[in-house]
Amino acid sequence: MKTKSIINNSDLERSRQQHIGRALLQAQRAFNARALAKLRARGHDQLGMMHLTLLPHLETSGTRATVLAARADMTKQAVGQLLSDLEMAGYVTRQPDLSDGRALLVQFTARGEQFLADAQQIKLEIEAEYAAALGYTELAALRQALETLIKLEQPA
Repeated sequence: MKTKSIINNSDLERSRQQHIGRALLQAQRAFNARALAKLRARGHDQLGMMHLTLLPHLETSGTRATVLAARADMTKQAVGQLLSDLEMAGYVTRQPDLSDGRALLVQFTARGEQFLADAQQIKLEIEAEYAAALGYTELAALRQALETLIKLEQPA
């Protein structure tokens, strides 16, 4: 027996498309797309969005692939493929971890360190663009609001 929906389909669809979670996701995607375009303009044309999802989880002192997988919430296989891409492009190396001979430590190369410097500069550029669009006070308020929302999800 079919039950009649108490929600109008167009209202339901509008509600599914216009909520804070979707707006946050779209803002993140817009930021990442802008950052990727700027990185490519600086010569990092072998990087894709998935690489940008993984690289922030790599510490400058090096990180094990299994730790990267957990931090990025990816499978070990997906991280392994991304690391192969990054290694072939010259951004990272995988070396034996001296504290555990069975593990490999992923480390930035000189090109990877240049990526980090470029990425830092690009973050500052994008924040300046956002400040120009919103105003410095509004950007600071947005940052504070986002930090408050993030803290809601952290264990007490």
